[in-house]
Amino acid sequence: MTSASLPVAPLYRPWKILCFKLIYRLRERWSAVVLHPFRRAFWSLQGMKIGKGTSFSSLHVTWPHQVQIGRRCRVEHDVYFHFDDVFQPGPRIVIGDYCFIGSGCEFNITERIQIGNHSQIASGCRFVDHNHGTALGELIGKQTSSSAPITIGEDVWIGVNAVVLAGATIGSGAVVTGPVMPNTIVGGVPARLIRPRPPAGKS
Repeated sequence: MTSASLPVAPLYRPWKILCFKLIYRLRERWSAVVLHPFRRAFWSLQGMKIGKGTSFSSLHVTWPHQVQIGRRCRVEHDVYFHFDDVFQPGPRIVIGDYCFIGSGCEFNITERIQIGNHSQIASGCRFVDHNHGTALGELIGKQTSSSAPITIGEDVWIGVNAVVLAGATIGSGAVVTGPVMPNTIVGGVPARLIRPRPPAGKS
């Protein structure tokens, strides 16, 4: 297909653009002003700790008292907070202040996960702090599992669909099962050092 045959985006009149913007803002305000207080009250009454200024949409939570979200966070829709155990004192899923959690993320936790302030977790990430036993001679599903806490530092960006496993202390990457040095960029399967984070103003 040549550039001459590519479809051309429609040109909207100014009044139509204004209408689109108005509808978007009305939807946004409806959610913030009307729906959000009900969501906050619903989860807070079940024991979830939610910081001031934090916004979120639809959540899926097994034990709300196990979840603590800091101040001024943004949690997108369909995030799953799953504490994989019977009732225990909490919280074990702790998210710091000014964090972003993208849509469809899953926190499947037995021990604990801690995410530092100002961290950015992209859509579809998975955090699982426990593993199946894999010894021969016994069904995997019947073996004793192992577990270890996950720690995410401050000012960390974890890319789309990354999988973070038990015992990881990480910066960012696709699948990480061991510690990663501070201020480094990591990626790949298995994860490897790509480069240190550059100074401000350089890419």
